[in-house]
Amino acid sequence: MFVKVCGLRTVETVDAAVDAGADAVGFVFAPGSVRLIEPAAAAELIARVPERVETVGVFRGQPIDEVLRLARASGVGTIQLHGDEPGDHFVRAAAAGFRTIRAISAARYTESGHGGDERLLIDATVPGSGATFDPADLPVPPRADWLLAGGLRPDNVAALIAAFGPSGVDVSSGVESAPGVKDPSLIRRFVAAARP
Repeated sequence: MFVKVCGLRTVETVDAAVDAGADAVGFVFAPGSVRLIEPAAAAELIARVPERVETVGVFRGQPIDEVLRLARASGVGTIQLHGDEPGDHFVRAAAAGFRTIRAISAARYTESGHGGDERLLIDATVPGSGATFDPADLPVPPRADWLLAGGLRPDNVAALIAAFGPSGVDVSSGVESAPGVKDPSLIRRFVAAARP
């Protein structure tokens, strides 16, 4: 089970995620997010991350030139785009040497399906809100590799993995003691629960 811990902003929480065995750590560059981090600060944290752990920059509704600038400045290896970004944004990110993840809501996926080549992250109805995921929101999960996100916590992640059968999970608010404040003990519990 691939595990991504997102919205990290401190040495303590990055170390907790890496030490717990997370496969990826995420840094949010989307304006207005309580988890926003400056690229220089993210670069210092990324320098601590071993090569085996994927580093992901999270963006939402930003011009692709800005996305690429911030991604380069921070040193992330993967660009995750939320929302309705056109396919050429992913093509440009890949051409610039980044891996990509397309994050969409379950409702959007169910309405339109997905024909792109990007890795998919399917979030609850309101992406980034921490709203609990209802299995009814995603009656037909993707067949290919994909990440489940949205309302995941240490106490429910195992059941939701069993219900949906994703190849990976992504957590942010579910390992916080307050909005934007990650709890190292919750991070460790989440990673352990995702891999019983």
